[in-house]
Amino acid sequence: MKKEAMFFHPEEGKIRCVLCPHYCLIAKGNVGFCGVRQCGQSGDELKLFTLNYGEITSISLDPIIKKPLYHFHPRDNILSVGSFGCNFKCSFCQNYSISQHRAESRYVPTGEMADISLRNTDSIGLAFTYNEPSIWYEYVYDVAGEIKRRDGEHKIVLVTNGYINEEPLKKLLPYVDAMNIDLKGDGEFYKSICLGKLEPVMNTIRAANGEGCHIEVTTLLIPGENNSHETLDRLGDFLASVDRDIVLHVSRFFPRYRMKKPATGMEDLKKAYQQLRKKLTNVYVGNVSEEEKSYIMKQ
Repeated sequence: MKKEAMFFHPEEGKIRCVLCPHYCLIAKGNVGFCGVRQCGQSGDELKLFTLNYGEITSISLDPIIKKPLYHFHPRDNILSVGSFGCNFKCSFCQNYSISQHRAESRYVPTGEMADISLRNTDSIGLAFTYNEPSIWYEYVYDVAGEIKRRDGEHKIVLVTNGYINEEPLKKLLPYVDAMNIDLKGDGEFYKSICLGKLEPVMNTIRAANGEGCHIEVTTLLIPGENNSHETLDRLGDFLASVDRDIVLHVSRFFPRYRMKKPATGMEDLKKAYQQLRKKLTNVYVGNVSEEEKSYIMKQ
C-alpha cells in the first residue's frame, strides 16, 4: 500500500528523505536507496510516500532464540513478520529474495496485524524481521503503537541493521522491548560491502541501550572480510564500552546471494569466540550444530 511517509522535507525541487543516514535526495517518480520510499505529487506539493506500508511477505511463529535473542524470554515463541526492501546492499544477504527484490506480498491493515498478534496465545509478541524493519518504519510504528495501547505487556522486537537516524529511532524506541542489531564489520566493510557507514550503527546500539531496550548484537563472520584480529578487537572494544554484558552472537557464514566465499572454518570461529570472550561476558556462536558449538565454546 502506498502511504505518505514520515521524516522528509522538500529540497531543490525534490524530496530529501531523512529516515536513515543515506539522506536520499529523490526526484519525482523515483525511489530512494532502499527501493520503497518514493517521491510523488500530492496536490500542489511533492511528498515522500512509503510503498510497502502493510505489505506482508513473510509471517511465521518462531522460537525467539532464532532472532537470535538468548537473554530475552528465551523459552518463548514470537510471531514474526516481514515486508520487502532494505537500505543496505550486502552481497552476502541471507534474505535477498525479499530485501533486494519486490517479493509477492499481502496487505494487512494496522488493526488486523495487531489483532493477529494479540490473539496468538502461543506468542509473547510481534517481531519485525526477515527484511529491514527500519525502512518499513511507518507500519512498524503504527502497529507497535496500537499493540502497546491495547496491551503494554505484549512484546515488540526488531531484528535490524541499525541504519536509522536518531530522531526516528527515539520516536520508535518507547514501543520496542528488544532488538537484535547487526554489527557487520569495520568502516571499510560497511563502505565496500554494505554500501553504508559504521558510525550510525554504533550510534543506534548506544542509543537503544541507553533507553533501556534489551539489546543483542549479531556479527556474521566472513573469512577474509571481517574476521581479522584487529577488526574483532575494535568490535569487542566498542561493545564493551557500551556494556560489557551485552550479548554478542558470532555467526558462521555460508555462501549466499552474490558472495561465494567458502563457509567460515571452525578454527576461525573458535579463535574469534576466544578473542571476544576476553572483552565481553556473553558471547555465543550461531549457524553451527550443537556438536560444533560445544567444540568452539569449550574452554
